[in-house]
Formats: sequence, C-alpha cells, structure tokens
Amino acid sequence: MTAADPYYGVAFTSLVTTDETLFKQTIRFYHSLGFATIKDFDKFTTGEDSLLSIGTSHDSIRETWLESFKLSEIDELGFRVPQQEAKNSKQSEGALLKIRLVQPSKNTSGQIIANSNLIITYFTAELEELQSRFPEAAIEQFPNSTLSILRLADPLGNKIEFTNFVHPADSKPTDKDFFQNAENNNVDSATPAAMLSNIEKLKATLAGDKKPKKKIAVMTSGGDSPGMNAAVRAVVRTGIHYGCDMFAVYEGYEGLLKGGEYLKQMAWEDVRGWLSEGGTLIGTARSMEFKKREGRKRAAGNLIEQGIDALVVCGGDGSLTGADLFRHEWPSLVEDLVKDGRFTEAQVAPYKNLTIVGLVGSIDNDMSGTDSTIGAYSALERICEMVDYIDATAKSHSRAFVVEVMGRHCGWLALMAGIATGADYIFIPERAVPAGKWQQELKDVCQRHRNKGRRNNTVIVAEGALDDELNPITAENVKDVLIDLGLDTKVTILGHVQRGGTAVAHDRWLATLQGVDAVKAVLENTPETPSPLIGILENKIIRMPLVESVKLTKQVADAIESKNFDKAISLRDTEFIELYENFLSTTVRDDGTELLPPAERLNIGIVHVGAPSAALNAATRAATLYCLSHGHKPFAIMNGFSGLIQTGRVKELSWIDVENWHNLGGSEIGTNRSVAAEDMGTIAYYFQKFKFDGLMILGGFEGFRSLKQLRDSRKDHPIFNIPMTLIPSTISNNVPGTEYSLGVDTCLNTLVNYTDDIKQSASATRKRCFVVEVQGGHSGYLASFTGLVTGAVSVYTPEHKINLSSIAEDLSLLKENFSHDKGEVRNGKIVIRNEEASCVYTTELIADIYCEQSDKKFGAKTAIPGHVQQGGVPSSKDRVTASRFAVKCVKFFENWNKRNLPCDGSDAHILRFHYNAKGEKIYTVANEDDSAAVICVNGSQVTFKPIAKLWEEETSVELRKGTEVHWEEFNKIGDILSGRLKLRAEVLAAKQLAEAQL
Repeated sequence: MTAADPYYGVAFTSLVTTDETLFKQTIRFYHSLGFATIKDFDKFTTGEDSLLSIGTSHDSIRETWLESFKLSEIDELGFRVPQQEAKNSKQSEGALLKIRLVQPSKNTSGQIIANSNLIITYFTAELEELQSRFPEAAIEQFPNSTLSILRLADPLGNKIEFTNFVHPADSKPTDKDFFQNAENNNVDSATPAAMLSNIEKLKATLAGDKKPKKKIAVMTSGGDSPGMNAAVRAVVRTGIHYGCDMFAVYEGYEGLLKGGEYLKQMAWEDVRGWLSEGGTLIGTARSMEFKKREGRKRAAGNLIEQGIDALVVCGGDGSLTGADLFRHEWPSLVEDLVKDGRFTEAQVAPYKNLTIVGLVGSIDNDMSGTDSTIGAYSALERICEMVDYIDATAKSHSRAFVVEVMGRHCGWLALMAGIATGADYIFIPERAVPAGKWQQELKDVCQRHRNKGRRNNTVIVAEGALDDELNPITAENVKDVLIDLGLDTKVTILGHVQRGGTAVAHDRWLATLQGVDAVKAVLENTPETPSPLIGILENKIIRMPLVESVKLTKQVADAIESKNFDKAISLRDTEFIELYENFLSTTVRDDGTELLPPAERLNIGIVHVGAPSAALNAATRAATLYCLSHGHKPFAIMNGFSGLIQTGRVKELSWIDVENWHNLGGSEIGTNRSVAAEDMGTIAYYFQKFKFDGLMILGGFEGFRSLKQLRDSRKDHPIFNIPMTLIPSTISNNVPGTEYSLGVDTCLNTLVNYTDDIKQSASATRKRCFVVEVQGGHSGYLASFTGLVTGAVSVYTPEHKINLSSIAEDLSLLKENFSHDKGEVRNGKIVIRNEEASCVYTTELIADIYCEQSDKKFGAKTAIPGHVQQGGVPSSKDRVTASRFAVKCVKFFENWNKRNLPCDGSDAHILRFHYNAKGEKIYTVANEDDSAAVICVNGSQVTFKPIAKLWEEETSVELRKGTEVHWEEFNKIGDILSGRLKLRAEVLAAKQLAEAQL
C-alpha cells in the first residue's frame, strides 16, 4: 500500500507481463517467499478445461496462481487443525497472487507491466529469517512508528514489503504462537479481516473476476471464395476455445440488418466438415440498405440485442470498408438507439465500442499489403487446370486460344496464370498496353514462338484489361488480331468456374491461421487500436491497419483511371512486380532486346538431385528461358551427378526443349539420390570442360549435401569457386534454413484431396477412423500441415515420438468423440502419421490397437498414399514459385560473376584466381564463400544463405533436416481446432467425476 492511501485486508493481486522469461522468474521469486502454486493454466493445453478456466482472464496466454496459506492452530505433530475443530479461532491473512503472461501488443511489446506506484505489505512471523534470504535488503523502521519493514522488488519491478506487525496500529510484533497455539483463543486481533475464511475469500475472488463471456460474430460478404468456410471454422472454434460465445451472421450484411435467426450462435459441431466445402456455407449477400446510416443503426441494434460487440468480416475491399465505417459510427449509432427508446443507457453500457477485424476473402488477390488473399490460389489452380486441358486440344489442332480470367482492377490471376501455363502473352489492367501498338507486338511474340517450333499459342486476358488510352481490351479483340495473323483462334471465358470447388491446401492453411489470429486480435484490441486486417507476407501472418490497406487498394483503380500505370503497378507488392518483369524477360522480350554484352554471358549448369518432386521442370524451364533471353547458355546435367560421373552427358538446352515443361511432373533431365562426393575429380573435369560460370542444383537434402561437398572441395578443385545455389525441392520440406520447398504444395494438394475422400468414406460408414501415413522422412512438416488443413484428431510426427501413453490418450479421445455421435452428423475421423514417427508403432499397429481397444465404439482402417505424393502435375503455386526462384538464382550468378575482376588469361577467369609476379595466389572475387548458397524463405524474407553457415548452425545431419521446427505452431493450432484439447478436457472431467463418485 502507499503510505498516503492504505487499504487493509487485500488478499488478491494480479501481476502481468509480456515476457515469458520474466513470467517464470517471478513465479520462482514468490515460491522462494513461501507462496505455493494452486493453479497452472495454459490456453494452448488447458484452455478447454472448465475447472482450470474459472477466474482466468481472456487475454492471458498463461496464468499461475500462487497462495500464501494463513497461519492457524497446529497440533503436536505440526499439522494444521481443521478450523471447525480448532480451539484457537484466530487465523492470519492469506494472500493470493495471479501471475499472468499476455500476448505482446502494439502498446505492450517488450514492456514489463508493473504497478510502480503500488506497494503491497505482507505480514510474516519470520521477518529475520526472510531477511537472511535477501541479505541485500535491510530491515527498516516505519516513519513515526515502531513498525519494522523489509522492502523488496519482484522481477517485474513491483515493490513489496514484509512486516511482523499484523496491523500498523499494533504496539508490538505478532509471532506464530498467536495463531498456532491453542491456548491463545482469548487473544483478540486488531486486523479487520483476519477472521475471513480463506475459502470464502477465494470464492469472492473468483466471483469478482468472472466476467460475462465475450461475444464475437463472424460473417462473409461480397463475392464468395474458396477457403471462406475454413476461415469461419477457425474463427468459431478458436473463439470457443478461448471461452467466447460465437455467432455467425448469415447472408452477409443483409443478415446484420434482419437480425433474429440470421444471427445464429454457433456450437463446436456446427462447423464440422467445413474445411472441404467450397463457397461459403453461411451465405453472402450485398446490401444497399447497409450503405445508409439508418440501415447501420438497425444492424447495431441487432448486434446489441445478442450482446455482440466484435465482428470478424471476411470479404473484399468494399465489405471491409463498410465494416470499418460501421465501427467508427458505432458510438453515435448506440446513442441514437438510446434516444429512439430501443435500449436504455444501462443496457448499452457494456457495448460502447465495436471491434472489427478483417480477413480478405477474394479470388482476385487485389488487397494491398498482403501477398495472397483467401481463395486466390484456389482460383488460380482452377485456371491452370482448365488451360492445361485447353493446351492439349490446342496442340492437336495447332490452334491459338484466348482465355479470359477474372480481375476487374487486378491482374494477379492473369499474371500468375500466364507464368504457370507458359502463356505467350498476357493483358493486365496495371500495365496497360500501348494503344494501337499492342496488336503488332502480340503478333510478333506469337509468330516468333511459332517459328521456334511451338504448335499452339495461349493468351491470358484479365476481364479489366485495357490499353493506355483506357480502351477496354476484350478476348474477342485479341482473337481478331490472332486471326489476322492467320491463326485458327478460339475464345474461352472461364467465368464463375474460377470461384467454384473446394479450397486448395494453401487457402485452407491461410484461412485457418488468419482465422485464429483474427480471434486473438479481437481479444487483444482496445478501443484505440485501429481495425486490423490479417494478411500474409511470404510465409508470415501479419496485421495491417485495415483502413490503410483498403486506401492503397483503391489507389490502384484511381491510378489506372488517371492513366498513371507506373503508380498502379508500384502499388502492388514486390512479388507481383518481380514476377511481371520475369514474365516479360522469359516470354515477351526473348527477341534479343535483353541480350547482355558477350563478356557478361555465362554458362549455367542445371542438375536435379534426390527424389523427384513437382516443379523441377518448371524451374528448369524458367531458368532456361531467362538465360536464353540474356545470352547465357543453359546446360542440363543429365541424370544427376552419377550421370555426369558415369557418362559425362551434358546437354545444352534450347527454347523448344523446355517450352512445354511448365506443367510436367517428375524430372525431364533425370534425377537420383547420388551426391557430388562420389567422384569430385570427374565432376571438376566436366565443369572445366564446359566452362561453367554457375551451378543451379534442384533437390532436397541430397542436393543440400552436394552443395556443401562442392563448396568444401574448392581448395582442391578451383573450378568449384563458381557461384552455386540450391533451390530446395522436396516434398519433405526438410532442407535446413528454409520454410518452403518446391513440390511441397503439390504434395499437400494431393494429400488434401486424398484425405477428403478418405474422410468422406469414414463419415459415410459412421464411427470409423482412418490412420493415414504420409511421407516426410524425419521431418514432420508434411504430417503437421496435412493434419492442420484436414482437421485430423491427432498427428504423429518424428519430433514428438509415439509412446503407449500418447496412443492411450488418443484412444480415449476417439472413444469420447464417437460416444457423442448419434448418427445424425458426419463423424469420420482422421489420424495422420509420419512414416518415421516410430519404428515400433507402425500405421498398421496403431490401427489394430484402436480396433482392439475401442470397445466396439468405432472401427479403424489404414490408408497409405505412398509415392503418389511425389508425382502428378505441379500445382500453380509450385509453378510460379519455381519460376521466381529460378530467375533469382540466375540473377545471383550474374551478380557474383560481375565481381570476377578482369585478369589475364581465360583459365584465370574460370578458376577465379591467378598468380602475380611474386608467385602469390590472388583471388579475383572477395568473400566467395558466400557464393555457395541456398535460396530460403523465412517468415517475410526470401534470401540466399551461405551453405557453410547453414551446415554449421542450422543442420541436423543425422536426421537429415534443419534444427528449427518451424511448423510446431501448426500442431498447437491443429490440437485446438480439431477438438483434441476440447476432447482431452472432457475426458479429464469425466475421470474426475468418476473419481469423485467413488
């Protein structure tokens, strides 16, 4: 207490920090003072435990409750005598501490939250002993009193004091006998609250801390997009996990206006099976009435009637703009509702502010500040699938096809489809073509590709395409130009097929993670926090100011309208701009306009190493086309390093060799698991023979190991001083240092479709669980990701070894789950097991254990997709990423070779060193060790990491993967959303009830 404003009998204190280390240190500090732990709460592991959740705060990640038990009568053995049997009715004050760990926010990140002006004084009967534990603290006399004080500060900076006076008004200290001796029954205590029962005090604390549940609504608005259902599922289940009441607004803003049955409270089971559903199951509708203030006032009233003051909106820029306007008007709308007599001041008092969080659901991917929106990659996958089909018939008849895709003000779909399908030309609104001139350029490009041997032409047109005079360019306009060129031309307008179908793996993952973060944002935001928009940058979920993002998005359309196309494309993200330039370099400007001077032209070797994965060919194609347009010579090392060692076969790639490789799986140049170290001398011989200036390796851990071996051999074989890169390409995603590998997205799409079918079978037969085995080696990435996006009950990974206790828990959870199934709902279950999760508990054995011990409550089967995970047509995301990474690598080679300073003699240039007049070796490139690197994705960054540093600091050679488990968060979120933690709490509650009844 402060001396100026004292309060006596305070039994409860809450301490808060955002720092996990300080959180643990504070607990240990109070333990040293004699406090004991009575509750340990963790939202991720015990969030569904109704007993442990009582009294906890909504924004706590973890809470530890500590209690200092009161002094009371003890018997001759030192045990406390029950109060109802005690002769001495006196008890000292007990004390309860709640230590909370909360999520860092904009206002608290990196801060310690301390009550610097608050001093708490505790009574202790052993002041001297306490002082001996903290020798740096001295016992002081309280001013104008005989009161003795020992002053300390906890790790959070909170000031605490200890005294052996029960009350400042006492004339002398109080010892333990006052409370513990049965003979002291007639001694009065001066402490006003000393007789308060600790149980009653705890009940009072819990009752005072228990708040009404937070009520959050989720809605979808605007055009539908695949993945919206996954977002709604994530929002609903995350909210329930954190103790909120969750509502769904049916039919978008129209449902807000109607209220009543359109605002439906959602239970856990209401969103079961939604991951695999396309469209939006809660409906969407545009509302003209909501654009009027009177309509928004009615919507506000409908929300207040349900007690809702937080809204998660999944939609496009128009929907999100309306939501933010709704938030800003909310206080005045509430005032109007009171004036109108619909509510009283008391009724609206808890709802003075509205929290809005935005999720972008749009197939156009037109929101500024985020790399992708929910549904965009699903729509792109549909487009690529359709264009692949069109290409097959176009080649048969040597035709040209003009394909129109969606994108009124955004050319993302057209651009990505153009790259992924190997199109000859694209039309996008951000980069308008020159009026009156584009026709000839289109003819030149298509004819040039025909002359190189191509049998068909494909042109992708965004629906908002125009020229620089703002004249619309339609698919029919393009068709007329191609017919004038003499080509048999057809038009295909894909239309709403782009919106249809189930979401691909990426969109399920994106919607799930953003939905979870949306609920966290609701619980963390304050009335002063700007409405956030949940986005993604490379591989990292981010929050952005909603208003700013919408403003930038609308500026694109304004820039196009004002013919400022440079500004329009600059407002897109850097990936968009980079890929557009790559498309021009590899496809449109392959007429010699980008040829480098002869001295800067390079010989680039390309080799595939390890097991096949999708997009190896797509990356090789992009690298080849970029090389050819810049005057470099691309060479394919046939059949990996063993092929080079055994046959020396190296093929110079031409334009026609690779032009149709964009959608081919496997490896057209051959691959195997052999590594470079099998014969370094022979490899060095061929490198020098072909005068390689750079080497691009595509592969998994074998490729990673080969790059390290080549780098280590530089001292013996100077030809390896050339820049070398690895593009991680493996479905296991086990290359150290990166979070993404080529082929993993294709594999995940395959597994998503496979498990959807399996789960459908399990649901149809009722009460059946499938144990699905996935590949991945010692990396649990594939299993964890698949478990997250398919709603698996449990995921077995190498990082968390299977044991009998984990199988027993899963068995209990499955029993509990299936016991609730009465046949009226789909209730098939999936368990995902990584192939290396255990050498004892195989997929078959786990299924057999489930069957044997299920008490006939459910059956279990196995499903093993096997090598189908490595095959198939590469996904659109893998194709685009392959093209991006391949061009980045060639540019990497160009930059390093520019550092190769001129020196006399071609051998010196190739070997990157020469001898001076004194016979000293002089290297031509400084810091060349960094030129052997892996292209890596980490959070929001794409970088080249030196192989030497990666091998030393981030590699587990024995386990063939990186030391960082960057997918661990998938398992935590999966446990929440699949119901695993909820079921665990139910099983625990049932067990406790059974024990209590015994």
